[in-house]
Amino acid sequence: MSTDPTTHTLWPEGVLCRHLTSVDSTMAEAARLAPTLEAPTWIVADAQTGARGRRGRDWQTPAGNFAATLIYRPNCTAQQASLRSFMAAVALFEALAMYVDRTKLSLKWPNDVLLNGGKVAGILLETSGQGPYVDWLAIGIGVNLAHVPQGVREAAFPPVSVTGEGGPEVAPLDFLVRLANDFSTQEAKLWEFDFDIIRADWLRHAARLGEVITARTARDEITGTFETIDNDGNLVLITPEGPRVIPAADIYF
Repeated sequence: MSTDPTTHTLWPEGVLCRHLTSVDSTMAEAARLAPTLEAPTWIVADAQTGARGRRGRDWQTPAGNFAATLIYRPNCTAQQASLRSFMAAVALFEALAMYVDRTKLSLKWPNDVLLNGGKVAGILLETSGQGPYVDWLAIGIGVNLAHVPQGVREAAFPPVSVTGEGGPEVAPLDFLVRLANDFSTQEAKLWEFDFDIIRADWLRHAARLGEVITARTARDEITGTFETIDNDGNLVLITPEGPRVIPAADIYF
């Protein structure tokens, strides 16, 4: 394909793309772009020099892997914006399923994609806004298409790559076209049917649904049966003491 993804027939109408050779992080670039944002824009970079994942964790982007951020104005509250992490996860699942066996993929709460049990992709959300609605939402997505990041130790879910798990070589810009298309489809479903359909789609692909898992929060460790996620995206575990609703945690199983 050309170096301009927006010329592809699958590229969603009205969405822009900025392709950078190198940047500190696509999330940082999105924040810089926000004041002059004209339309939903994907920012994709061949290399990142200072990328971070959830809770400030290092995120490496070796050449050939995928690093991009979508920034747009979703016309929603901060709570509604946070639910778009599940929408992004479903879109990411569907994009990856074009290249690997979908039965080997699963979604780990709150925002990782697993391939054969290893972490192949992650999602990070950032918002800004002082009023009832967010000014903008940035959704950062990293995918190990070609390489496994080096030096990742003691990970509960060791990183894997698409090619390392038997998938084909996928050019990052080709993957962006698939992802942008799938994301626009999921966004349209969210507007048409509300979060219920996104929640159902996410649960259909959820890792260890109905099984015993452990959630580690900043205060304690909770072990229970993964029952569901509620309408606010919270994790619901059934424990010996009864149901526990968990808004944020690291998951282990």
